[in-house]
Amino acid sequence: MMTTPQHHSLDYVELVVTDLAAATRFYTEAFGWSFVDYGPGYAGIAAPDGEGEVGGLLVAEEPRPVGGPLVLLYSADLDATMDGIVAAGGTILQLPYEFPGGRRLHFADPSGNELGVWAAQ
Repeated sequence: MMTTPQHHSLDYVELVVTDLAAATRFYTEAFGWSFVDYGPGYAGIAAPDGEGEVGGLLVAEEPRPVGGPLVLLYSADLDATMDGIVAAGGTILQLPYEFPGGRRLHFADPSGNELGVWAAQ
């Protein structure tokens, strides 16, 4: 069942990518994401339950400039996720480090977008 959007809540995350095929391949291999194809310039990121979308990949000549919000993903196994990121062609920008809520790392996707992944352990 699709979740009803909540007033003033985060609802959709859109990443600007330079190569849609490379980006969808990376996120599929690294995180198991599925996509809704809208043509050569856009792919929706399917929600984990298959109901609707949680974001999208928008093609542009270059990614958004550094300094914007940092998107964080959750992982039950941060070390395995790091291995998956590297195997899929991503670059680890900051190795796992501890913070009061657990551990976290930062990576770049093939277009150069920086994201983070955190785990409770």
